[in-house]
Amino acid sequence: MNIIQILLAGMLSLGHTSKTTPEKPKSENVIHAKDPYAQLQEKFDVLPDRTIFDKALAGWSHLKEDLRNPMLTIIDFSLPSTEKRMWVIDPKSMEVKLHTVVSHGRNSGNLFAESFSNIPNSYKSSLGFYKTAETYQGKHGYSLRLDGLEKGFNDKARDRAIVIHGADYAREEVAKSSGRLGRSLGCPALPSEISKEAIDLIKDGSLIFIYGEDEKYLSNSPVLSEALLSQPV
Repeated sequence: MNIIQILLAGMLSLGHTSKTTPEKPKSENVIHAKDPYAQLQEKFDVLPDRTIFDKALAGWSHLKEDLRNPMLTIIDFSLPSTEKRMWVIDPKSMEVKLHTVVSHGRNSGNLFAESFSNIPNSYKSSLGFYKTAETYQGKHGYSLRLDGLEKGFNDKARDRAIVIHGADYAREEVAKSSGRLGRSLGCPALPSEISKEAIDLIKDGSLIFIYGEDEKYLSNSPVLSEALLSQPV
């Protein structure tokens, strides 16, 4: 090999070793999931308040391994009973499956639900997370039992016979004629014409979140506290 061949070989060797593929910034390799609430906003006009939705979804994410039915129901008792304040949402497809009015307990308030209780015979609504259970035929017809998941706030739901059922007093026509929806003995009662559809959609192990403007609950909710601690930093 003459001197020219040696020099050419060295130059080729240097060129090969210095050629590197720049590493992409790590941020370009991360796929960010689209904001769930934004997904809903693209398809539906009337949604729960963003803060309430975030609380409900945090609870659902925390409890989803124990749920047999993926539906998430949100009831917002900070709204008047004349408004549609119950949403059934599929968190996997981010679709609103049902949007309806819902009654509160007669001792919780008139137009608004302002007072809540877990005490038997209080005839008040209870806040927090519930898991839907079995259906049955009762005095209100086809009904759905609920198990409260939050000790001190709604864990006496089954003892109190707090269930989802249909009722004529929960129909929108009643609100239009009387200025408010009729009230229950503590149950989240639905319009009789859609109660079966709603019950079949959420029965057998789905999650319900009933929200109200109650500082004691919001500051001490076992599920919300655990969900917050389990969220990634």
